Amino acid sequence: MTPLQLTADRAGERADAFLARVLPELTRSAAQRLMEEGRVARNGAPVKKNDKTAAGDVFTVILPDPAPVDIAPQDIPLDVVYEDADVIVVNKPVGMVVHPAPGHPDGTLVNALLHHCGEGLSGINGELRPGIVHRIDRDTSGLIIAAKNDFAHLSLAEQLQDHSLYREYEAVCVGGLKEDAGTVSAPIGRHHTDRKKMAVDHLHGRAAVTHWTVLERFSGYTHIQCRLETGRTHQIRVHMASIGHPLLGDVVYGSKHPYPGLAGQCLHARRLSFVHPRTGERVTVECPLPDWFRAVLEKLRRMG
Repeated sequence: MTPLQLTADRAGERADAFLARVLPELTRSAAQRLMEEGRVARNGAPVKKNDKTAAGDVFTVILPDPAPVDIAPQDIPLDVVYEDADVIVVNKPVGMVVHPAPGHPDGTLVNALLHHCGEGLSGINGELRPGIVHRIDRDTSGLIIAAKNDFAHLSLAEQLQDHSLYREYEAVCVGGLKEDAGTVSAPIGRHHTDRKKMAVDHLHGRAAVTHWTVLERFSGYTHIQCRLETGRTHQIRVHMASIGHPLLGDVVYGSKHPYPGLAGQCLHARRLSFVHPRTGERVTVECPLPDWFRAVLEKLRRMG
């Protein structure tokens, strides 16, 4: 495999953390393993996991040849919104998990992509798998992009890092927002007591920015558009809850009682825009609101 050339964009970051950040499919432990195996160099010299970066440092990474993962391809229907030799964009339905995990060993988006894409998969983590560049929650619907090769994966990961990969959501939140638009800028980290949850954490959290705009107002609820600058886990859900407006149906960060007709939070990834890794042209895709989301809006309109 051709060595990857990565340039550090900030100073003072641990080398393993830097690699895990710019290569989303690479965990910190995997990055450390590559360093121990002599597969990572900084400015031509060996590097240790706890070495700190300097802005402009050039890292050379030699990834192992991809090997098949122990995940079975499954013939699961996919709503493909865009596809070419480098990338695929799918409209994920509510209830579909992105990656296999305890409790969800199959029936995931990865299982479906393995069947759909065949040999055309990214191997950025030393495994033959769809290069999921970003994720959306099981109970969130909408657009998600995957890379079919390492070239595309690195390009999309860089766009995610520099915020040029545009992601726009629509949601319904509880309560009436006073302004017509606003921004929530608050760092997000793992909840200090419930490790399955995220929370605003000004001490240990990572920077997170969400811009919101009101689309329609109802009695006790607001239909909003959200644009992400960053992509933290549960970002929109945590940010809106932090300002007193949790998403409708979010039993984790809002009311513990499910909303009738909703399987989870009322949140849909509506639009996605990226610079194509090979052509350099901007590609913009969108998908309509699903039937369940439109049904919620109609119900709220009837309520006044």
